[in-house]
Amino acid sequence: MADQPAGGHAPAGPATAAGPATAAAAGAASAKGAGAEYGVGIGWRPEIAGFVTELPGLRFAEVVAESVHAHGELPSGLEALLARGVTVIPHGVRLSLGGAEPVPGDRIEHFAAVAERLAAPLVSEHIAFVRAGGIEAGHLLPLPRTREAVDAVTANVRRVQRSLSVPIALEPIAALFDWPDDELTEAQFITEILDRTGALLLLDVANVYANARNRGTDPEELLDQLPLDRVAYSHVAGGAEHQGLYHDTHTDAVPQPVLDLVAALCARHRPPALMLERDGDYPPAADLRIELDAIAKASGYPAVT
Repeated sequence: MADQPAGGHAPAGPATAAGPATAAAAGAASAKGAGAEYGVGIGWRPEIAGFVTELPGLRFAEVVAESVHAHGELPSGLEALLARGVTVIPHGVRLSLGGAEPVPGDRIEHFAAVAERLAAPLVSEHIAFVRAGGIEAGHLLPLPRTREAVDAVTANVRRVQRSLSVPIALEPIAALFDWPDDELTEAQFITEILDRTGALLLLDVANVYANARNRGTDPEELLDQLPLDRVAYSHVAGGAEHQGLYHDTHTDAVPQPVLDLVAALCARHRPPALMLERDGDYPPAADLRIELDAIAKASGYPAVT
């Protein structure tokens, strides 16, 4: 994580109603020194809870925020991680920060309550929309890179920040297409949102690779254009090609080009904490260990297995 990301003891400070300037300063302060401290982590999922709980060198994990009850008992796997001092970060998937409608208050309240329940030092969500006209898409959908979309994301992020006591990191998604009326490059779009909200960046290396491959561009060019000092932490995941397009599946092993991009990221800036994402078709524990060890090798971090 950018410098103080996932450490359950970082001072909460952030992006609140004080505004983007204060949020940016707080976010920068909470982004110091995290990579080496947190190293390589993994997304907690019920199907692999036992495996995650038993990882001896694990310092941080991530959980889908909407899968956690804000009050009452937590799933036993999460309780065990917290008892071990492992930092657990809530990762939202249903706020629809890029939607034209304001984020519903009950979703914001749940998001903030889960962060408090887990004593998380930050939270994360996507630069995307999942809802329009009252219809839930069930998928993360890409935004046109327009100034109107920047305004919409900014307004919704600020609404969420007013209920949070910790920083929020925003994740650009993998997309199979670009809208025809884009006004900004991807780097410009992301940077303007971060600047206007004071948010941190959740940089998904697999998304960078997928988008570049599908567009026929060099993924390292985006790394050179993004504010890497704002990276809170990074996702790493696998994918597969289907009908000429590369899909960010989270069900395939991390390919070598994504590991190479991890190394390229870590060579450009202090290595952030890196998190393996798997969301279905879970392989045997031995294969998960191989993936985690490969990420550690690419980044220079010690193995967590």
